This record gives sequence, structure tokens and C-alpha cells, in this order.
Amino acid sequence: MDNEKISVLVVEPEKKPYAKEISSGLSSLQHEVGGYIQAVYPYEEPVAIICDEEAKLKGSELNRVLRDEDGKIYDVVAGTFLIVGLGEDDFTSLTPEHMKQFKEKFDTPEMFMRINGKLVVLPMEEERAKAKKPSVLQKLNDMKGMDSPAGIKKPHSKEER
Repeated sequence: MDNEKISVLVVEPEKKPYAKEISSGLSSLQHEVGGYIQAVYPYEEPVAIICDEEAKLKGSELNRVLRDEDGKIYDVVAGTFLIVGLGEDDFTSLTPEHMKQFKEKFDTPEMFMRINGKLVVLPMEEERAKAKKPSVLQKLNDMKGMDSPAGIKKPHSKEER
């Protein structure tokens, strides 16, 4: 059974999800998520999220949020995770419909910031948009690098003269 291939959706931090064929065995699932697996069943559809059960403890990069029916965040998945189909006794391939549905659901990578003790989740802009205009994060980083407001030169220290 370990050699049976299944089609899964791979969701990596800061990337768009993609379909991949992997072996259905435990070692293959562990390899894909980078650790001991945990299965989570947050949806009515017969699918599971397979993630590294220790990702948050290991300090893995935050990936995507899980939201309830009202759109409120109730958990954050850290590290790479998979969306797999559910068979009677094991994980199976996603149906083409579920592959499309969950690819769309997780299509936009998210970035995470802590502001005033609260976790703020923002959608990441697409690379094309980033090339045209700087993102909020880029603007903040640029501002951190500035020594003084625009147009005002900082006096040189004695060593620089």
C-alpha cells in the first residue's frame, strides 16, 4: 500500500499551493511536511489537512489561517501542509473538484505580524504586483533603514570627515 500514489495539494508558506503525486505511505507524508504527521479535519468535505504536529513548537514559519463559518480565525497552520482525500480507512487522492476548491481556498499566501500583542494576518501581494509597487512590508523595512526623514541629511560624525 505504501507504493500507491495519491494526488495531494501541497501548501507551503509564502507560496501558492500546487498539486503533487506522492506515495500514500507514512514516511512519504512525514517527508512532505517535515516531521511527525498530524491529521486535522476542519471541513465538511471528506478531506484532511496533514501537517507537522510539532511545527509550532519547532518555530516553523506560519503558513495559513483556519477560519470558522463566520470568517473568524481559530488556528494557524505552521510549516508546509497537505490537503488529502479521505477513504474508508486511509488517505486518498483529492477529487478534481476538491483539488480545485482547496487550491482556490489557499491560493493567496498570507503574512503574519504581531502588532500590540495581536496577530495580524495580511494577504501577500503577487510577485507581479510587488515588481510594480513596493508592498507594505517593503515600505516598513525601507523606513527602518532610513536614518532621518526624507530630505534632511544627518550630520557626519568626526570619523567620517
